[in-house]
Amino acid sequence: MFKALIVEKDGDAAPKASVQQIDLDRLPEGEVTVAVEYSTLNYKDGLCLGPGGGLVRNYPHVPGIDFAGTVESSTDDRYAPGDKVVLTGWRVGEAHWGGYAQKARVKADWLVPLPEGLSPRIAMAVGTAGFTAMLAVMALERHGLKPGQGPVLVTGAAGGVGSVAVALLAALGHEVAAVTGRPETEAYLRDLGASRIVPRAELAETVKRPLESETWSGCIDAVGGAMLARVLGQMKYGASVAAVGLAGGANLPATVIPFLLRGVNLLGIDSVMRPYADRVEAWSRIARDLPLSKLESMIHPATLEDLPALGAAILKGGVQGRVVVDLNA
Repeated sequence: MFKALIVEKDGDAAPKASVQQIDLDRLPEGEVTVAVEYSTLNYKDGLCLGPGGGLVRNYPHVPGIDFAGTVESSTDDRYAPGDKVVLTGWRVGEAHWGGYAQKARVKADWLVPLPEGLSPRIAMAVGTAGFTAMLAVMALERHGLKPGQGPVLVTGAAGGVGSVAVALLAALGHEVAAVTGRPETEAYLRDLGASRIVPRAELAETVKRPLESETWSGCIDAVGGAMLARVLGQMKYGASVAAVGLAGGANLPATVIPFLLRGVNLLGIDSVMRPYADRVEAWSRIARDLPLSKLESMIHPATLEDLPALGAAILKGGVQGRVVVDLNA
């Protein structure tokens, strides 16, 4: 028997989450069984813990879209008992039982060996959010972003993706401008490496002009909506925006003018179905480039019992930094 956070749904009633003791034979099929040590909390997890958001196909369900731990058993030659592994994406925690349990059984293709220098706890301080931030940085670099070209904008900077993006960009030598609607996060963002704080209100208003002054050499955008449309018109010639989220909405009230007259690039970042080679590269870059000391200031420890309340909070924008869930606490 082991502990798991089970979400159950009875008819049209709202889903309810509770911590239960369950048996190993309830785990889904897969080649590798992992003793989960740590997981984390993302916006998707908030949906899966509560309203579902169309992500959960069947109940009862175990959320948790990422986890890190130790292989217990494997029928795949790539993994052996004792190996440290990390998992993000592949609709684990949505269509497949996820990391909010002390054990998980998954396909071997979904796992990545944990790089040297990263513990399971630190890997989940990074989690899907940090993995996505690293993919965004890599995409911007492939499209020409280099230190010294001017400020790089990070929207939704106090959230999970934004926090890691700020720390990564600053550590790589970029001047970082962090957008936040919460003045109380300014000291936190400056400690991560932001050299400039941009109040959300400065970018929230849609303007009629398709182009404004060339300001940003790059951008990692977790907001979307009207803010992304506004930012596109402020990018420097040939600069790129990596789109990683839609906290401000899925609509994009923009024109094609920034693309046609300034050669701006809008780069879509998907972390769910990312090929294995990209995952290995991103995790190795995280181990090399992310200042791990900065991660500690982002971490908020939690247990399985804390997650229902935290899931509701993240849906309202009330979670700062990275929640790290200790499965053995």
